Amino acid sequence: MPHAPAPPRFLTPAALADLAALPATSRWVRSAPADGAGGGVPLHVLDYGGTGRPLLVLPGITSPAVTMDFVARELTDLVRPLVLDVRGRGLSGDGPCTLEAYARDTDAVIRDLGLERPLLLGHSMGARIAAVTALRGRAEVAGTVLVDPPMSGPGRGPYPTPLAVFLDQLAEARQGTDAARVAHWWPRWPHREQDLRARWLASCGEAAIRETHEGFASDDFFDVWPKLTVPTVLLYGAESPVVTRAGAAEAARTLPAARLEAVPGAGHMVFWDAPRTALGLLREVLRRLPG
Repeated sequence: MPHAPAPPRFLTPAALADLAALPATSRWVRSAPADGAGGGVPLHVLDYGGTGRPLLVLPGITSPAVTMDFVARELTDLVRPLVLDVRGRGLSGDGPCTLEAYARDTDAVIRDLGLERPLLLGHSMGARIAAVTALRGRAEVAGTVLVDPPMSGPGRGPYPTPLAVFLDQLAEARQGTDAARVAHWWPRWPHREQDLRARWLASCGEAAIRETHEGFASDDFFDVWPKLTVPTVLLYGAESPVVTRAGAAEAARTLPAARLEAVPGAGHMVFWDAPRTALGLLREVLRRLPG
């Protein structure tokens, strides 16, 4: 059932015009609150269509759905990509930003859009969400591709990007940033992706960023990772400070059934840092995952 769009937060007409240029359809679902009462968070999803099996894409902490367009549009011959504006970002509504809440949202998208045994592709925060959703098992998923999940947590090293850096970038975006300034933070990215980030970063809620970043310290990825039973691939940047060599070794040791693939030349922002290599490897991974 369609729902009225959530009010845009800090979005210019130029940013909203980006959506009209995408080869995707906006769809709306509503996530039920934890207590089952009325209300809930409206969730915006970009549906790229196609007849392939559904692939639900879950972006990172400051990546609205539109910023993963360059990934989704390269996969339509293999799958039906759908990209979620995670709550607190893009056009989706606001609410508590815990892993449990994010997983409930993911379940709601799968259920309300009738996605039959989808694959989950999550980057960074989205990888944690995908793992928790698969482990909960409230919605049946065929497999997961977890891209550079934060491996920080209790008793582990901190997440390598401090909260203050995210908030500085958000403040710049709300004051009116541009691709040149984004390039200061992310010089290796393609210009189009710098441009999109300049227009869309302001749609991320400060509370959502703060709560998610706190979760990187309080939630341990390795409480979930070894328990995954669905076919799982860990894709990570060979130069990432988030999935270190030690982290990758622990992942291989604690879930031997998973496939691990390092992307040469990529840091944490795997697809942005090395688009051609990362997308090529992702396509190969998707072809091999069982249906």
